[in-house]
Amino acid sequence: MTGVPLSSPSDSKPSRPSAGPSGGTRRTDSGAVYLGLAGGLFVASAVLGGAYFFLGNDGATASAATAEPRAPEPPALRGSAASALDAALAAEVEVKAGAITHRMRWSELGIEADPDELSRLGENDAAALARSGALPVRVNREKAVAALTALKGKVDRAPIDARLDLEARAIAQEQPGTGIDVLGSLGRIEGAARSASPTLELATVALPARVSRETLGIEDISHVLGTFKTNFAVADKERNFNLKLAASKLNGYVLRAGADFSFNDVVGNRTEKEGYKVAHVITAGEMVDGLAGGTCQISTTLFGASFFAGLEVIKSLPHSRPSTYVTLGLDSTVVYPTVDLTMKNPYDFPVVIHYRVTRGEAMVEILGKKRPWDKVVFEREVEEEVPFASTERPDETLPIGYISLDQPGFNGYKLIRYRKFFKGKRLVKTDKWKLEYKPVTEYLRVGTNADPLAEVPAEERQHHMPKAPKQGNGYLAQ
Repeated sequence: MTGVPLSSPSDSKPSRPSAGPSGGTRRTDSGAVYLGLAGGLFVASAVLGGAYFFLGNDGATASAATAEPRAPEPPALRGSAASALDAALAAEVEVKAGAITHRMRWSELGIEADPDELSRLGENDAAALARSGALPVRVNREKAVAALTALKGKVDRAPIDARLDLEARAIAQEQPGTGIDVLGSLGRIEGAARSASPTLELATVALPARVSRETLGIEDISHVLGTFKTNFAVADKERNFNLKLAASKLNGYVLRAGADFSFNDVVGNRTEKEGYKVAHVITAGEMVDGLAGGTCQISTTLFGASFFAGLEVIKSLPHSRPSTYVTLGLDSTVVYPTVDLTMKNPYDFPVVIHYRVTRGEAMVEILGKKRPWDKVVFEREVEEEVPFASTERPDETLPIGYISLDQPGFNGYKLIRYRKFFKGKRLVKTDKWKLEYKPVTEYLRVGTNADPLAEVPAEERQHHMPKAPKQGNGYLAQ
Protein backbone atom coordinates (compact mmCIF):
# COMPACT_ATOMS: atom_id res chain seq x y z
CA MET A 1 0.00 0.00 0.00
CA THR A 2 1.22 3.41 -0.90
CA GLY A 3 1.95 5.58 2.08
CA VAL A 4 0.32 8.83 2.66
CA PRO A 5 2.87 11.73 2.71
CA LEU A 6 2.87 13.74 5.99
CA SER A 7 3.54 16.94 4.05
CA SER A 8 3.00 18.46 0.62
CA PRO A 9 5.72 18.38 -2.11
CA SER A 10 6.38 21.95 -1.51
CA ASP A 11 7.07 21.29 2.17
CA SER A 12 9.81 18.81 1.28
CA LYS A 13 11.80 21.30 -0.55
CA PRO A 14 14.84 22.60 1.24
CA SER A 15 14.59 26.11 2.58
CA ARG A 16 16.89 28.75 1.48
CA PRO A 17 18.70 31.03 3.70
CA SER A 18 17.68 34.64 3.63
CA ALA A 19 19.97 37.50 3.61
CA GLY A 20 20.22 39.44 6.83
CA PRO A 21 20.53 43.12 7.07
CA SER A 22 24.29 42.87 7.14
CA GLY A 23 24.50 40.49 4.22
CA GLY A 24 24.87 37.41 6.46
CA THR A 25 22.71 34.36 6.32
CA ARG A 26 20.58 32.76 9.17
CA ARG A 27 18.12 29.90 9.46
CA THR A 28 14.58 31.09 9.81
CA ASP A 29 13.64 27.91 12.09
CA SER A 30 16.46 28.30 14.77
CA GLY A 31 14.06 29.51 17.56
CA ALA A 32 11.99 26.36 17.27
CA VAL A 33 15.10 24.16 17.53
CA TYR A 34 16.34 25.89 20.70
CA LEU A 35 12.94 25.69 22.32
CA GLY A 36 12.85 21.97 21.73
CA LEU A 37 16.28 21.46 23.26
CA ALA A 38 15.26 23.36 26.37
CA GLY A 39 12.21 21.26 26.82
CA GLY A 40 14.21 18.09 26.46
CA LEU A 41 16.68 19.20 29.11
CA PHE A 42 13.83 19.99 31.51
CA VAL A 43 12.36 16.54 31.08
CA ALA A 44 15.78 14.89 31.56
CA SER A 45 16.46 16.82 34.75
CA ALA A 46 13.09 15.85 36.14
CA VAL A 47 13.78 12.21 35.42
CA LEU A 48 17.23 12.41 37.00
CA GLY A 49 15.83 14.22 40.07
CA GLY A 50 13.22 11.57 40.59
CA ALA A 51 15.79 8.84 40.23
CA TYR A 52 18.05 10.60 42.75
CA PHE A 53 15.15 10.89 45.15
CA PHE A 54 14.37 7.20 45.01
CA LEU A 55 18.01 6.13 44.98
CA GLY A 56 18.79 8.48 47.88
CA ASN A 57 16.05 7.01 50.01
CA ASP A 58 17.27 3.52 49.23
CA GLY A 59 20.86 4.48 50.28
CA ALA A 60 19.75 5.99 53.52
CA THR A 61 17.70 2.94 54.25
CA ALA A 62 20.67 0.71 53.55
CA SER A 63 22.96 2.79 55.79
CA ALA A 64 20.46 2.62 58.60
CA ALA A 65 20.19 -1.11 58.18
CA THR A 66 23.98 -1.61 58.46
CA ALA A 67 24.46 0.72 61.57
CA GLU A 68 25.00 -0.92 65.05
CA PRO A 69 21.66 -1.14 66.88
CA ARG A 70 21.35 0.83 70.13
CA ALA A 71 20.77 -0.99 73.44
CA PRO A 72 17.15 -1.04 74.42
CA GLU A 73 16.12 1.14 77.32
CA PRO A 74 15.88 -0.83 80.59
CA PRO A 75 12.35 -1.67 81.49
CA ALA A 76 10.76 0.43 84.18
CA LEU A 77 10.36 -1.37 87.49
CA ARG A 78 6.80 -1.79 88.59
CA GLY A 79 4.96 -3.66 91.26
CA SER A 80 6.45 -5.77 94.00
CA ALA A 81 9.88 -6.12 92.31
CA ALA A 82 10.43 -2.37 92.39
CA SER A 83 9.21 -2.20 95.97
CA ALA A 84 11.53 -5.01 96.99
CA LEU A 85 14.60 -3.30 95.47
CA ASP A 86 13.68 0.05 96.99
CA ALA A 87 13.29 -1.62 100.36
CA ALA A 88 16.70 -3.29 99.99
CA LEU A 89 18.40 0.05 99.29
CA ALA A 90 16.65 1.72 102.22
CA ALA A 91 17.40 -1.11 104.66
CA GLU A 92 19.84 -0.56 107.52
CA VAL A 93 23.02 -2.58 107.82
CA GLU A 94 25.24 -3.05 110.86
CA VAL A 95 28.63 -1.76 109.76
CA LYS A 96 31.54 -3.26 111.67
CA ALA A 97 35.05 -1.83 111.78
CA GLY A 98 37.15 -3.78 114.23
CA ALA A 99 35.45 -3.67 117.63
CA ILE A 100 33.24 -0.70 116.71
CA THR A 101 29.80 -0.96 115.06
CA HIS A 102 27.69 1.68 113.34
CA ARG A 103 24.28 1.43 111.63
CA MET A 104 23.75 2.92 108.16
CA ARG A 105 21.46 2.52 105.15
CA TRP A 106 22.78 0.86 102.01
CA SER A 107 21.90 3.99 100.05
CA GLU A 108 24.02 6.04 102.47
CA LEU A 109 26.95 3.77 101.65
CA GLY A 110 26.65 4.60 97.95
CA ILE A 111 24.64 1.52 96.89
CA GLU A 112 22.27 2.13 93.95
CA ALA A 113 20.38 0.12 91.33
CA ASP A 114 22.51 -1.20 88.46
CA PRO A 115 20.69 -0.28 85.19
CA ASP A 116 22.67 -2.90 83.25
CA GLU A 117 21.20 -5.69 85.37
CA LEU A 118 17.67 -4.46 85.99
CA SER A 119 16.33 -6.59 83.13
CA ARG A 120 16.99 -9.68 85.25
CA LEU A 121 14.70 -8.40 87.97
CA GLY A 122 11.27 -9.82 87.33
CA GLU A 123 8.17 -9.80 89.44
CA ASN A 124 8.72 -11.09 92.98
CA ASP A 125 12.29 -12.45 92.43
CA ALA A 126 14.33 -9.80 94.33
CA ALA A 127 14.59 -12.05 97.38
CA ALA A 128 15.80 -14.96 95.26
CA LEU A 129 18.49 -12.80 93.68
CA ALA A 130 19.56 -11.60 97.11
CA ARG A 131 19.88 -15.17 98.34
CA SER A 132 22.17 -15.96 95.43
CA GLY A 133 24.16 -12.74 95.90
CA ALA A 134 23.00 -11.30 92.60
CA LEU A 135 20.77 -8.41 93.58
CA PRO A 136 21.06 -5.87 90.71
CA VAL A 137 22.91 -3.12 92.60
CA ARG A 138 26.28 -1.42 92.28
CA VAL A 139 28.56 0.89 94.26
CA ASN A 140 28.63 4.56 93.44
CA ARG A 141 32.33 4.98 94.10
CA GLU A 142 32.24 8.71 94.78
CA LYS A 143 29.38 8.44 97.29
CA ALA A 144 30.90 5.38 98.98
CA VAL A 145 34.29 7.00 99.43
CA ALA A 146 32.64 10.12 100.88
CA ALA A 147 30.57 7.98 103.28
CA LEU A 148 33.55 5.92 104.45
CA THR A 149 35.71 9.02 104.88
CA ALA A 150 33.05 10.56 107.12
CA LEU A 151 32.75 7.27 109.00
CA LYS A 152 36.49 7.22 109.67
CA GLY A 153 36.12 10.24 111.93
CA LYS A 154 33.70 8.24 114.13
CA VAL A 155 35.25 4.79 113.90
CA ASP A 156 39.01 5.21 113.57
CA ARG A 157 40.88 4.75 116.84
CA ALA A 158 44.25 6.43 117.27
CA PRO A 159 47.15 4.35 118.62
CA ILE A 160 48.35 4.87 122.19
CA ASP A 161 52.08 5.20 122.74
CA ALA A 162 53.88 3.26 125.42
CA ARG A 163 54.73 5.53 128.33
CA LEU A 164 56.36 5.60 131.71
CA ASP A 165 53.90 5.98 134.55
CA LEU A 166 56.44 7.35 136.98
CA GLU A 167 53.97 7.94 139.78
CA ALA A 168 52.82 4.30 139.68
CA ARG A 169 56.38 3.14 138.85
CA ALA A 170 55.05 1.09 135.95
CA ILE A 171 55.35 1.00 132.15
CA ALA A 172 52.12 1.32 130.17
CA GLN A 173 52.14 -0.97 127.11
CA GLU A 174 51.55 0.58 123.70
CA GLN A 175 48.20 -0.09 121.99
CA PRO A 176 47.85 -0.11 118.19
CA GLY A 177 45.03 1.87 116.63
CA THR A 178 42.53 0.88 113.94
CA GLY A 179 41.64 2.70 110.73
CA ILE A 180 39.12 2.00 107.95
CA ASP A 181 40.71 0.96 104.66
CA VAL A 182 38.46 2.99 102.34
CA LEU A 183 39.51 1.53 98.99
CA GLY A 184 39.76 -1.99 100.38
CA SER A 185 36.18 -1.75 101.68
CA LEU A 186 34.48 -0.91 98.36
CA GLY A 187 34.38 -4.51 97.15
CA ARG A 188 33.05 -5.69 100.52
CA ILE A 189 30.26 -3.14 100.39
CA GLU A 190 29.07 -4.27 96.96
CA GLY A 191 29.29 -7.97 97.83
CA ALA A 192 27.30 -7.55 101.03
CA ALA A 193 24.73 -5.30 99.32
CA ARG A 194 24.13 -7.81 96.50
CA SER A 195 23.12 -10.41 99.08
CA ALA A 196 21.26 -7.87 101.27
CA SER A 197 23.41 -8.94 104.22
CA PRO A 198 22.34 -7.57 107.64
CA THR A 199 26.00 -6.97 108.57
CA LEU A 200 29.00 -5.49 106.77
CA GLU A 201 32.59 -6.01 107.90
CA LEU A 202 34.72 -3.15 106.56
CA ALA A 203 38.38 -3.64 105.73
CA THR A 204 40.61 -2.14 108.42
CA VAL A 205 44.31 -1.53 108.87
CA ALA A 206 46.30 -1.48 112.09
CA LEU A 207 47.84 1.87 113.04
CA PRO A 208 51.09 1.24 114.92
CA ALA A 209 52.05 3.36 117.92
CA ARG A 210 54.99 5.71 117.44
CA VAL A 211 56.54 4.74 120.78
CA SER A 212 56.69 1.10 121.80
CA ARG A 213 57.87 -0.49 125.02
CA GLU A 214 61.07 -1.43 123.21
CA THR A 215 61.78 2.10 121.99
CA LEU A 216 61.35 3.46 125.52
CA GLY A 217 64.61 1.74 126.30
CA ILE A 218 63.61 0.46 129.74
CA GLU A 219 61.76 -2.63 130.94
CA ASP A 220 61.38 -2.22 134.69
CA ILE A 221 60.90 0.89 136.85
CA SER A 222 59.31 -0.82 139.83
CA HIS A 223 62.21 -0.20 142.24
CA VAL A 224 63.59 3.03 143.74
CA LEU A 225 67.38 2.85 143.61
CA GLY A 226 67.82 6.23 145.25
CA THR A 227 65.76 9.26 146.24
CA PHE A 228 66.44 12.78 147.52
CA LYS A 229 64.49 15.93 148.23
CA THR A 230 65.17 19.58 149.01
CA ASN A 231 62.86 22.41 150.07
CA PHE A 232 62.33 25.90 148.67
CA ALA A 233 60.31 29.01 149.53
CA VAL A 234 56.93 28.91 147.80
CA ALA A 235 56.68 32.74 147.78
CA ASP A 236 59.69 33.13 145.43
CA LYS A 237 57.66 32.71 142.22
CA GLU A 238 60.42 33.46 139.70
CA ARG A 239 62.81 30.98 141.29
CA ASN A 240 60.07 28.37 141.57
CA PHE A 241 59.32 28.78 137.87
CA ASN A 242 62.98 28.12 137.03
CA LEU A 243 62.98 25.04 139.25
CA LYS A 244 59.98 23.53 137.49
CA LEU A 245 61.26 24.40 134.02
CA ALA A 246 64.65 22.77 134.56
CA ALA A 247 63.10 19.73 136.26
CA SER A 248 60.73 19.22 133.32
CA LYS A 249 63.74 18.61 131.07
CA LEU A 250 64.89 15.77 133.33
CA ASN A 251 61.64 14.07 134.26
CA GLY A 252 61.30 10.78 132.38
CA TYR A 253 64.87 10.79 131.07
CA VAL A 254 66.11 7.23 130.51
CA LEU A 255 69.78 6.57 131.17
CA ARG A 256 70.71 3.36 129.38
CA ALA A 257 73.01 0.72 130.80
CA GLY A 258 76.62 1.91 130.77
CA ALA A 259 75.68 5.33 129.30
CA ASP A 260 76.96 8.74 130.43
CA PHE A 261 74.74 11.59 131.61
CA SER A 262 75.40 15.33 131.27
CA PHE A 263 73.16 17.79 133.09
CA ASN A 264 74.01 20.61 130.68
CA ASP A 265 73.34 18.44 127.63
CA VAL A 266 69.95 17.27 128.88
CA VAL A 267 68.68 20.53 130.38
CA GLY A 268 70.32 22.77 127.79
CA ASN A 269 71.19 26.43 127.93
CA ARG A 270 69.33 28.43 130.58
CA THR A 271 68.47 31.62 128.68
CA GLU A 272 65.59 34.07 128.60
CA LYS A 273 64.66 32.66 125.20
CA GLU A 274 64.15 29.27 126.84
CA GLY A 275 61.80 30.89 129.35
CA TYR A 276 64.04 31.25 132.41
CA LYS A 277 63.54 34.17 134.77
CA VAL A 278 65.78 36.28 137.01
CA ALA A 279 66.09 34.90 140.56
CA HIS A 280 68.63 34.47 143.37
CA VAL A 281 71.96 32.88 142.43
CA ILE A 282 75.35 32.58 144.12
CA THR A 283 78.04 34.62 142.36
CA ALA A 284 81.55 34.99 143.80
CA GLY A 285 80.26 33.73 147.15
CA GLU A 286 77.48 36.31 147.36
CA MET A 287 73.76 35.81 146.84
CA VAL A 288 72.60 38.08 143.99
CA ASP A 289 69.88 38.12 141.34
CA GLY A 290 70.72 36.35 138.09
CA LEU A 291 69.08 34.64 135.14
CA ALA A 292 67.88 31.05 135.75
CA GLY A 293 68.46 31.29 139.48
CA GLY A 294 67.49 28.03 141.18
CA THR A 295 68.87 25.66 138.54
CA CYS A 296 71.60 24.55 140.95
CA GLN A 297 68.97 23.27 143.36
CA ILE A 298 67.69 21.03 140.55
CA SER A 299 71.18 19.68 139.87
CA THR A 300 71.85 19.24 143.58
CA THR A 301 68.65 17.31 144.25
CA LEU A 302 69.37 15.08 141.25
CA PHE A 303 72.91 14.52 142.51
CA GLY A 304 71.63 13.44 145.92
CA ALA A 305 69.29 10.84 144.43
CA SER A 306 71.98 9.60 142.04
CA PHE A 307 74.46 9.39 144.91
CA PHE A 308 72.27 6.94 146.83
CA ALA A 309 71.25 5.12 143.63
CA GLY A 310 74.91 4.20 143.16
CA LEU A 311 75.43 6.02 139.86
CA GLU A 312 79.08 6.67 139.06
CA VAL A 313 80.04 10.32 139.62
CA ILE A 314 82.31 11.52 136.80
CA LYS A 315 82.34 15.23 137.58
CA SER A 316 80.64 17.22 140.34
CA LEU A 317 81.64 20.52 141.94
CA PRO A 318 80.22 21.98 145.16
CA HIS A 319 79.03 25.57 145.36
CA SER A 320 81.49 28.30 146.24
CA ARG A 321 79.58 28.63 149.51
CA PRO A 322 77.40 26.18 151.46
CA SER A 323 73.77 25.98 150.40
CA THR A 324 70.80 26.49 152.68
CA TYR A 325 68.70 23.74 151.12
CA VAL A 326 71.05 20.74 151.33
CA THR A 327 73.37 18.95 153.73
CA LEU A 328 76.93 20.17 153.45
CA GLY A 329 78.77 17.88 151.07
CA LEU A 330 75.81 16.76 148.91
CA ASP A 331 75.41 19.79 146.64
CA SER A 332 76.43 20.04 142.99
CA THR A 333 76.57 23.35 141.13
CA VAL A 334 76.14 23.87 137.38
CA VAL A 335 76.88 26.79 135.06
CA TYR A 336 76.16 26.42 131.36
CA PRO A 337 78.33 25.47 129.53
CA THR A 338 81.47 25.48 131.70
CA VAL A 339 80.46 23.74 134.96
CA ASP A 340 78.59 20.45 134.54
CA LEU A 341 77.29 17.51 136.53
CA THR A 342 78.24 14.32 134.68
CA MET A 343 77.53 10.75 135.77
CA LYS A 344 77.45 7.23 134.38
CA ASN A 345 75.02 4.34 134.79
CA PRO A 346 77.23 1.47 136.00
CA TYR A 347 74.47 -1.14 135.92
CA ASP A 348 73.56 -3.63 133.20
CA PHE A 349 70.00 -2.26 133.13
CA PRO A 350 68.64 1.22 132.32
CA VAL A 351 67.31 3.65 134.92
CA VAL A 352 64.93 6.58 134.62
CA ILE A 353 64.77 9.95 136.40
CA HIS A 354 61.49 10.81 138.11
CA TYR A 355 61.46 14.51 139.04
CA ARG A 356 58.67 16.33 140.83
CA VAL A 357 58.64 19.98 141.93
CA THR A 358 55.58 21.04 143.87
CA ARG A 359 54.43 22.65 147.12
CA GLY A 360 57.84 23.86 148.20
CA GLU A 361 59.58 20.54 147.61
CA ALA A 362 61.88 19.27 144.87
CA MET A 363 62.00 15.46 144.85
CA VAL A 364 63.93 13.03 142.65
CA GLU A 365 63.68 9.26 142.35
CA ILE A 366 66.00 7.04 140.30
CA LEU A 367 63.82 4.14 139.13
CA GLY A 368 64.75 0.80 137.59
CA LYS A 369 65.42 -2.77 138.61
CA LYS A 370 66.47 -3.58 142.14
CA ARG A 371 69.94 -2.24 142.91
CA PRO A 372 72.63 -4.75 143.88
CA TRP A 373 73.32 -2.94 147.19
CA ASP A 374 71.40 -3.33 150.41
CA LYS A 375 72.47 0.04 151.77
CA VAL A 376 74.30 3.13 150.51
CA VAL A 377 75.72 5.54 153.10
CA PHE A 378 76.82 9.18 152.92
CA GLU A 379 79.42 10.32 155.42
CA ARG A 380 81.55 13.44 155.67
CA GLU A 381 84.61 14.29 157.66
CA VAL A 382 85.51 17.94 158.21
CA GLU A 383 89.27 18.43 158.06
CA GLU A 384 89.43 22.21 158.45
CA GLU A 385 87.10 25.09 159.29
CA VAL A 386 88.03 28.52 157.87
CA PRO A 387 86.59 31.63 159.68
CA PHE A 388 84.71 34.17 157.58
CA ALA A 389 85.71 37.81 157.09
CA SER A 390 83.58 40.91 157.65
CA THR A 391 83.33 43.88 155.27
CA GLU A 392 81.62 47.26 155.80
CA ARG A 393 79.75 49.11 153.05
CA PRO A 394 79.16 52.85 153.59
CA ASP A 395 75.57 54.02 152.97
CA GLU A 396 74.67 57.74 152.83
CA THR A 397 70.92 56.98 153.17
CA LEU A 398 71.38 55.64 156.71
CA PRO A 399 72.15 57.79 159.74
CA ILE A 400 75.57 57.69 161.33
CA GLY A 401 75.94 54.85 163.77
CA TYR A 402 73.30 52.64 162.15
CA ILE A 403 74.54 49.22 160.93
CA SER A 404 72.50 46.92 158.71
CA LEU A 405 73.38 43.29 157.95
CA ASP A 406 73.38 42.77 154.18
CA GLN A 407 74.72 39.22 154.25
CA PRO A 408 75.58 37.01 157.22
CA GLY A 409 78.99 35.41 157.29
CA PHE A 410 79.57 31.66 157.26
CA ASN A 411 82.73 29.71 157.89
CA GLY A 412 84.38 27.78 155.10
CA TYR A 413 85.15 24.06 155.26
CA LYS A 414 87.52 21.52 153.84
CA LEU A 415 86.07 18.06 154.11
CA ILE A 416 86.11 14.53 152.81
CA ARG A 417 82.93 12.98 151.42
CA TYR A 418 82.46 9.22 151.53
CA ARG A 419 80.00 6.92 149.82
CA LYS A 420 79.88 3.40 151.24
CA PHE A 421 78.15 0.39 149.71
CA PHE A 422 76.92 -2.47 151.87
CA LYS A 423 75.75 -6.02 151.14
CA GLY A 424 73.98 -6.95 154.31
CA LYS A 425 76.29 -5.65 157.03
CA ARG A 426 79.42 -6.09 154.98
CA LEU A 427 81.10 -3.00 153.47
CA VAL A 428 81.98 -3.94 149.90
CA LYS A 429 82.89 -0.61 148.28
CA THR A 430 83.85 2.96 149.22
CA ASP A 431 84.01 6.14 147.10
CA LYS A 432 85.92 9.18 148.38
CA TRP A 433 86.05 12.87 147.35
CA LYS A 434 87.76 15.95 148.77
CA LEU A 435 85.58 19.07 148.82
CA GLU A 436 86.19 22.69 149.72
CA TYR A 437 83.71 25.45 150.59
CA LYS A 438 85.06 28.96 150.84
CA PRO A 439 83.95 31.10 153.78
CA VAL A 440 81.03 33.44 153.15
CA THR A 441 81.97 37.07 153.76
CA GLU A 442 79.82 39.05 156.14
CA TYR A 443 78.65 42.34 154.62
CA LEU A 444 77.60 45.19 156.93
CA ARG A 445 75.93 48.35 155.61
CA VAL A 446 77.14 51.28 157.77
CA GLY A 447 75.31 54.63 157.88
CA THR A 448 77.26 57.82 157.02
CA ASN A 449 74.45 60.41 156.89
CA ALA A 450 75.04 63.17 159.51
CA ASP A 451 71.54 64.64 159.07
CA PRO A 452 69.71 64.20 162.39
CA LEU A 453 66.45 63.76 160.43
CA ALA A 454 67.76 60.77 158.46
CA GLU A 455 65.27 57.91 158.71
CA VAL A 456 66.06 54.52 160.17
CA PRO A 457 64.62 51.51 158.24
CA ALA A 458 61.50 50.09 159.91
CA GLU A 459 62.73 46.48 159.85
CA GLU A 460 65.65 44.53 158.56
CA ARG A 461 65.55 41.87 155.88
CA GLN A 462 65.44 38.26 157.04
CA HIS A 463 68.47 36.15 156.14
CA HIS A 464 68.66 32.43 155.59
CA MET A 465 72.01 30.73 155.99
CA PRO A 466 73.03 27.07 156.18
CA LYS A 467 73.43 25.42 159.52
CA ALA A 468 76.94 24.72 160.72
CA PRO A 469 77.83 21.01 160.65
CA LYS A 470 77.20 19.34 163.97
CA GLN A 471 80.46 18.10 165.47
CA GLY A 472 82.03 18.34 162.01
CA ASN A 473 80.48 15.12 160.69
CA GLY A 474 77.35 14.02 158.84
CA TYR A 475 75.62 10.74 158.12
CA LEU A 476 72.76 9.71 155.80
CA ALA A 477 71.82 6.25 154.60
CA GLN A 478 69.39 4.66 152.13
